Amino acid sequence: MDEFLREFAPMLAEGLLDTLYMTLFSTFLAYVLGLPVGVLLVVTDKDGLKPHAALNRVLGIVVNILRSIPFLILLIAVIPFTRFVVGTTIGSSATVVPLVIAAAPFIARLVESSLKEIDRGAIEAATAMGASPWQIVYKVLLPEARPSLILGAAISVTTILSYSAMAGIVGGGGLGDIAIRYGYYRYRTNVMLVTVAILVIVVQIFQEVGAKAAKWGDKRL
Repeated sequence: MDEFLREFAPMLAEGLLDTLYMTLFSTFLAYVLGLPVGVLLVVTDKDGLKPHAALNRVLGIVVNILRSIPFLILLIAVIPFTRFVVGTTIGSSATVVPLVIAAAPFIARLVESSLKEIDRGAIEAATAMGASPWQIVYKVLLPEARPSLILGAAISVTTILSYSAMAGIVGGGGLGDIAIRYGYYRYRTNVMLVTVAILVIVVQIFQEVGAKAAKWGDKRL
């Protein structure tokens, strides 16, 4: 055990930091893109605040196409774009690009689902008081959907974390890269098991924090 720790502890610590960097930074960027798209999907829906069939249809098609592409295929398909954006195709920074592309449409659908759960009565009351569509979005939809949005964020983080581990196949960095290069290719089962255990612990922490944050943000409780 002491020999294992001396050999792999610094590497695993660095891999954990890289994984957290990829996961959290990608989640932030994916929400920058996905949250507005999710709101637009709700607002432009046929029963939305500003129905716009053409825009809603185009957004829906783009989101569905990106969501239907398996991450490993997407990871390889966007290699030229990744190289254009960050100048390389390996390492944690390069992995952020396909992670954002994969996660943004997923987040858009989560946001759409959360906003559609809001009671129509609250929206109708705000409309009757003369609130504009965007005032309703910022002062009614998003605040009312806060607990669901927070839970969706926790789901998004854990999903992106699993994607980041897959990126290790192409040298994406992080714990996934360590598990594949040192665990799978070199037949070091102990390395594989430790990296899996660390990933499981991180996922559990994110889920627990998300659940507590959602409960704290639920004004009904």
